[in-house]
Amino acid sequence: MPEPDKISEFSPSELARYSRHILLPEVGSAGQLKLKKARVLIVGAGGLGSPAALYLTAAGVGTIGIIDDDAVDLSNLQRQVIYTASDVGQLKANSAAARMSALNSETQIIALPEKITAANARQIIGAYDIVIDGTDNFSTRYLVNDACVMLGKPYIYGAIFRFEGQVSFFNPTAGCYRCLFPKAPPAETIPNCAEGGVLGVLPGIIGMLQATEAIKWILGIGDLLIGRLLLYNSLPMTFDELKIGRDKSCALCGDNPTIKALVEENIVCASQYSDKELTSTSTSTSTSNTISARELSQLLSHDNAPLLLDVRRGDEYILGNLPDSVLIPVDELEMRLDVLDKDKDIVVYCKSGARSRRAEEILLAAGFKNVRHLTGGIMSWAQEVDPSVGVR
Repeated sequence: MPEPDKISEFSPSELARYSRHILLPEVGSAGQLKLKKARVLIVGAGGLGSPAALYLTAAGVGTIGIIDDDAVDLSNLQRQVIYTASDVGQLKANSAAARMSALNSETQIIALPEKITAANARQIIGAYDIVIDGTDNFSTRYLVNDACVMLGKPYIYGAIFRFEGQVSFFNPTAGCYRCLFPKAPPAETIPNCAEGGVLGVLPGIIGMLQATEAIKWILGIGDLLIGRLLLYNSLPMTFDELKIGRDKSCALCGDNPTIKALVEENIVCASQYSDKELTSTSTSTSTSNTISARELSQLLSHDNAPLLLDVRRGDEYILGNLPDSVLIPVDELEMRLDVLDKDKDIVVYCKSGARSRRAEEILLAAGFKNVRHLTGGIMSWAQEVDPSVGVR
């Protein structure tokens, strides 16, 4: 039965709304009051943040902050269930907050349509009890983790790629994200959903697991994922678990920490590099030749037009491609060089420029002389030349 001294804390509508929670002996009205007084920050209003935000709002968490400086894109709707088609083009934080308020007017929603940075992280995170990581890049993840450790805030980690996801709960006294991943992998090995893809329901599963951990922590029930990394694979439908723990040599939370201040690390996946940056970081001694979308459009109008080589995957090619282009995925290029004419002028393209840069290096190393790659990939073509080209 609900505790009589706690009932007065709720309005009749709240008692009706949360009745299924209050019936649980592990929650009761005392637990529901803990939820009502809790403050949760969700960093990132994307695939992970969407389900976490909706379920925490429905559960009656009293104050939820949601920070994201991005806008809703049509490709987001495949997995970011907090948005509708009418939200496309709108700031995610504002659109998400509106949906959350519509779901539960009893919850205070704080929209933060801005980027979390080294300058504002302490102030923003310091106003909340616990943080859910819904980010999609290493730079922000390390920054948020570091701020949480410095402020003594628990941090719920989640990550997804293609068909797999992982979740853990980091308590500053029992280890942090840097204990698990001391350094980000090399830029050229970092995958992302834009090029690698992601099963639409996957972030829903991982985001709900993060929300579950937050609710358990607030209520003080169950066994949290502290010291455990939960691994989920949707194809065989399996959950596995790895034991993790505090690393005494961790640069942040170890016995002799060297990280004493918040710093924004410039950690990006290869597809986020500009062509200039790719050239400067490449180990190849060849000179990179680029061509803009507008320049390529003019060349294609001439009789002696270059060969267009698409080095994306077949499923990406189907979604949108340049006319009369030849498809050879970059991973197959070295094995299929014989189908290309070494004397032909070749322009290589991918989605945003990273894979085409690698393909250019392969061709040059194999003796091809007239090779260029499209700056910004087919995305730049869609923006500058032909918006009808589908790129998702």
